[in-house]
Amino acid sequence: MIYNVTVLIVVMGLSALLFALPVKLKWHGMFALQLLAAAWTGSAAVDVLINDPGVLDLPFFWLLGNEVHLVIDRLSAYFILVVNITAITGGLYAYGYLKPYTRSKNSTELSIHFFCFLWLHLSMLLVCVLRDGLAFLITWEMMAVSSFILVIFESDKKETIRIGINYLIQMHVALICIMVGLIYAYVKTGAEFSFDGLAPYFASFPPFPLFLVFFIGFGIKAGFMPLHTWLPHAHPAAPAHVSGVMSGVIIKMGIYGILRVLTYIHTDLLPIGIFILVVSLISGLLGVMYAIVQHDLKKLLAYHSIENIGIIGIGIGLGIVGVALSIPALAVLGFTGGILHVLNHSLFKSLLFSAGSVNQQTHTRHIEHLGGLIKTMPKTAYLFLLGALAICGLPPFNGFISEFLIFSGLFKGLKTGGLTIDLTILGTFIGLTLIGGLAVFCFTKVFSIVFLGTPRTEAPRHAHEVGTGMLVPKMAVGLLILSIGIVPSAFVGPVSRVTQIFTGDTSLLAQTSSTLSYVSLGSLLFIGLIIVLWNVRSAQQKKASVGYGPTWGCGYSGADPARHQYTANSFAESYREIVGPVANVEVQYNSFRDNEIFPGPRKFATHGRDFLEDYLVSRPVRFITFWLEKSAIFQTGKLQHYVLYALVFLVSVFLLTFFKFI
Repeated sequence: MIYNVTVLIVVMGLSALLFALPVKLKWHGMFALQLLAAAWTGSAAVDVLINDPGVLDLPFFWLLGNEVHLVIDRLSAYFILVVNITAITGGLYAYGYLKPYTRSKNSTELSIHFFCFLWLHLSMLLVCVLRDGLAFLITWEMMAVSSFILVIFESDKKETIRIGINYLIQMHVALICIMVGLIYAYVKTGAEFSFDGLAPYFASFPPFPLFLVFFIGFGIKAGFMPLHTWLPHAHPAAPAHVSGVMSGVIIKMGIYGILRVLTYIHTDLLPIGIFILVVSLISGLLGVMYAIVQHDLKKLLAYHSIENIGIIGIGIGLGIVGVALSIPALAVLGFTGGILHVLNHSLFKSLLFSAGSVNQQTHTRHIEHLGGLIKTMPKTAYLFLLGALAICGLPPFNGFISEFLIFSGLFKGLKTGGLTIDLTILGTFIGLTLIGGLAVFCFTKVFSIVFLGTPRTEAPRHAHEVGTGMLVPKMAVGLLILSIGIVPSAFVGPVSRVTQIFTGDTSLLAQTSSTLSYVSLGSLLFIGLIIVLWNVRSAQQKKASVGYGPTWGCGYSGADPARHQYTANSFAESYREIVGPVANVEVQYNSFRDNEIFPGPRKFATHGRDFLEDYLVSRPVRFITFWLEKSAIFQTGKLQHYVLYALVFLVSVFLLTFFKFI
């Protein structure tokens, strides 16, 4: 099939017309251009991934006298499909979510938002297909700036602006690291200034130091700990559809970058694999541990993004270790599980950002202020539950399949290496098991506190179900989640073609396909059993009279049933006592004094602080700010003082030169 890049150029040109469209048509124009870009890139990606015609190399434009090409291989094709699925469902969700803002935002603000959302989609697609260094860096910057503008959509809030600036600064730190890596390889080898120029560098020099530079750059975008400090703040600040895209695919651009760099490395893979594995285990464990103690619903989901980036990294790290030590089962199943989890996480995390629907209806994200929403928002509740079950890695949902592949790789990799490798595999197995168990604990707390019981405040009492426009994209995502869980072989096959880039032969997956077929059969039987039991119960209850009353509270119902319920604090109290020092939980409570005969009112609250952010960002920033404020004493405004400063500088330079220090 012949592909014409004119389609993509036309979409870019027509994006400017969004500013001229009436307010009622702006979303329609944006979504139409999204569909056009997704249709063109998606068809090319499917052709490469399924039909396997080789690598598509399409001339795109000229930049500084060099012809820039769009290069689509199987890795690019896979990420193109993931980006398109999440961006399209996010754009569809935006239609209903942004309706209330059409009254509070002017036409220009909405135009900028839709324009940036479209260009965020386009820039992510271009990141996946550009190899030229300069073109890639420009596109990476476009992705950072467009997402920054989307994050500060509610720019009337001072805190949102502060979070947006923090996000933009860290994205530029990532850009600098990537740029330094490309420039260094170019200077050392004299090859082309592109990703393809990395091949001769890694063939001639030790790869780990330069890979570490790239890992920092792409790892900031991905949200690996301790490079994650932007993520728990930017996701809650952004509108729900933007949060879904950020969590679903923007952070995956960091994973894409790491995988792209790895395609050029063929030596010294073991230290690289162990490094990725350790960082990923830390990210997965600390991510879910921090999530449990959060009270902001979207911030909790942001920490779960870090957890799942850790799971993806665990799969990739195991795959690299398997390649380095010639353990095919570990390599193939690790890479396949990690790469499949890229898609799985984008799906269930998009579904979990139904939290945006909760926020829109209740005007709060604080878990302790919610409750009983399953009665007023049942469809949203069940969709959130579906996403929660999937992110916990439970069958018959998609998260189970990717984690099952990683676990299978761990089991089959045992006793195939030395003692050190077996201990590494065992430690990874324990870590991944802990991550899954803590995720179940966290989402049990979230779903029960937010959707079950009775309202804890007035906020959820007047909530009602959101419109069809916000439910349809979530239902489509839910259908994909079930499809991967029920028919995993249909999705593992295409993913294995991406794995072949790193491992070559993937015939070992055929041995796992029989197990996956039993997983499919078991999933279908489980769903069938649920349907049968549901119908039996419905028939049995058909003639029964149903009565409703206040929530039962230890044998009686008080005047305020909400006070008898578990809170998020009480639910996680035992956990908090165990991991308090690690999760850095602060308890705000004034204890009773011995002489306080008639105690006054008390408030109890907990707050989980990210100690990595405190030590790596907050404290250094406070230190620098403190001394900058102290240095203001030199700004006297008197000319003679400034002349004195210049004289001191010249004398210092003279003395340093005289004594040969410089």
